[in-house]
Formats: sequence, C-alpha cells, structure tokens
Amino acid sequence: MQDLVLMLLRFLHFLFGITWIGLLYYFNFVQTPFFGETEPAVRGGAIQKLVPRALWWFRWGAMGTVIFGLLYLLMWWGMRLQFAMTPWTVAIFTGGLMGLVMWANVWFVIWPNQKVVIANAVSMAGGAAANPAAAASGRRAALASRTNTLFSIPMLFFMGAASHYPLFTEATPGGITGWLVVTLIVIFLVEANALIGTQGATKKPLDSIAGTIHSGLGLWILLIVIIKVTLG
Repeated sequence: MQDLVLMLLRFLHFLFGITWIGLLYYFNFVQTPFFGETEPAVRGGAIQKLVPRALWWFRWGAMGTVIFGLLYLLMWWGMRLQFAMTPWTVAIFTGGLMGLVMWANVWFVIWPNQKVVIANAVSMAGGAAANPAAAASGRRAALASRTNTLFSIPMLFFMGAASHYPLFTEATPGGITGWLVVTLIVIFLVEANALIGTQGATKKPLDSIAGTIHSGLGLWILLIVIIKVTLG
C-alpha cells in the first residue's frame, strides 16, 4: 500500500510539474517575445482573454507540484532513509529549495503583479486611462518569471539526478551545514536580484532568453561545485 501511495504521489508531482514548467517556458520563450512584436490592440486582447486562463493553470500547477512533492519527499525520506542525509536527500533538497522559491514567486510576485496588468488592460479596453503602476508591475512579474526560468534549469537537474547521479560518497554534519548555508545564500542572492530594483547590470541577463538560459546553466554548475567542495 505504501508503494502505491508513493507511486501516485510521484505521478501527481510529475503531472502538475509538467503543467507548471511547461507554462513557465511558454510565457518566457513564446508569449513574451510575441507580445514584444505584436500590435497594442492584439496584445491588449490577449492580456484580457488568454493570459488569465494560462495563469490559472500556471499557479495551480505550481501549487500541486509543491504539495504532492512535499508529501512524496516526507514519506520516502522517512520510510526508506529514516531521515538520513544521503546524496539523494541533498540533491532533492537542492532542487526543492529552488522549487519552493519558484512557487513563492508564482503566488506572491508574479500573480499579484499580473493582476494589475490584466486589470489595466480591461480598463483601457473600456476607455479608461492607463494605470501608471501597470508598467512597473509588469516589469516585476517579468523579472520573477525570468528568475524562475533561471532556477528551473538546476532545479530540474537535481530533481532528475537524485536517483542516478552520486553527488558525493559520505557527508559529515559539518559538511551538510556548510552545503546548506552556502546554497541558501546563493539562492537568496539570485532571488533578491528579482525582487530588489528593476534595472541594473545583474538584471540585464534576464532581459533575453539566451541570458536567462546561460545564467541558469551557470547556477547549475555553481551548485554542483558547492556540493563537491562542502561534501566531497
């Protein structure tokens, strides 16, 4: 029975995760470039009709991914590993920490700011003046969305590699503490870049798809180096 529950939780985690990340990539790789090339009337209509529907699946995909993922993690970690810190646990925690930050971005940064953008598009379609706050809200949502795309690259690697790639052979308590502290600092700095300010040298990579992907690959390599240095 436990194996069946674990299988179902993992399946649901994957199903919701594919929905979430698939829409994240759609927003960043397809919709954003399209909006930059199309006419204001077409863009305004899409923001009113298309974006709210996509965002509904997007945010609830994120919610389901986190809920079922945490349930699976707690069951597997306790039943199979007795809450020991193993290479599997470190990999899952590394990816999971980024996943939790991405979930928080969806619900507390992207969605609230996109609501301002959507409401502005609806109001303008009705003849009202533009909301001056809409542009800033759109920029903040865009930075958080690009940061989630950046995070998704190492996040997906560590989630997928957990059962296949031995990141280290043996961990000491001091090594675990070092890994966790340094990893949290790095993730915090990347997230702070999305939440503080709207322009600057550290934001320029997020303004392009190539820059976002390259930054994600760089973070992936950095996190592997942190694990190797702190845990051997």
